[in-house]
Amino acid sequence: MSLRISEPGLFSTIQDLGRVGHQRIGVPPSGALDGLALRMGNAVLGQQQNTAALEMCRVGAGMVVEAASLRFCVTGADAPVTLDGVALAPWRSHTARHGQRLHIGRIRGGAAYLCVQGGFALAPVLGSLSTYTRAGFGGFQGRRLAAGDALPLALPEAPAMPERLLPHPVAAERARPLRVLLGPHADMFTEAAIRTLLTEPYQVTNNADRLGMRLFGAPLEHLGPKEIVSDGNNTGCLQVPGDGQPIVLMPDRQTAGGYPKIATVITADLHRLGQAIPGSQLVFEAIAPEQAEVAIWRLERAVLAAIASIREIA
Repeated sequence: MSLRISEPGLFSTIQDLGRVGHQRIGVPPSGALDGLALRMGNAVLGQQQNTAALEMCRVGAGMVVEAASLRFCVTGADAPVTLDGVALAPWRSHTARHGQRLHIGRIRGGAAYLCVQGGFALAPVLGSLSTYTRAGFGGFQGRRLAAGDALPLALPEAPAMPERLLPHPVAAERARPLRVLLGPHADMFTEAAIRTLLTEPYQVTNNADRLGMRLFGAPLEHLGPKEIVSDGNNTGCLQVPGDGQPIVLMPDRQTAGGYPKIATVITADLHRLGQAIPGSQLVFEAIAPEQAEVAIWRLERAVLAAIASIREIA
């Protein structure tokens, strides 16, 4: 019983919410670019929010159901979804039968997710099913998917239950600036550089992937050395190399680096960052640590409210 890949898309991998606690040995967390979409898709299916799903970046995938039946939910960025050519709605569960063909088309954003009821029957690595392609472990054979891959399913058939719908997903707030905490090396930049970061838009370049996104805009001027003794990195850090063009670090980033970090995107906005694509314009807004704590609290309340709104479909 499996889900056989017929069209792998651009960069499709298995991801959960990430690999925690191993950065000291050089292993980044990896995990979903948009963890919020993954959590809500799993909630629709009535399972743990950390259940690994198929993440598809910018281009979707085609697959054939090789199990008696399969219940699934597609979430994340907007993308056309069809089952045997019939259009399906996202943010709700659907059940496919053996031999049916599921297809997710071009994604209008950074990532879409195919959550399956029961999850995939894959072995965790360091406590996670997330794929880390640069080291070749996790997920399905430690790599992005290819045509012909058969993803093993944990359930031979979908349990008998009504389909479910999430009527009000948490809003992405695309028009709002990405909120950042200045630092940890803000004192290594001029005051003009800080003002520039917080007033000028930056465009995501074509040099963007799960490791990081290079941005293009007004250069950020260093105050003194343009490199540091390597120290720890976090997802969402804005590193600034010698050319003054920032790089936003993503889930597959290196765990340490030698470029000064002018600011860090707050946890509550990482799911929005994960949906940025080449050509997207990013605007940054500095807030205080106390405001960042309130933001994640409000986001979690919104997630709980969204999950509470899930209802059965007659």
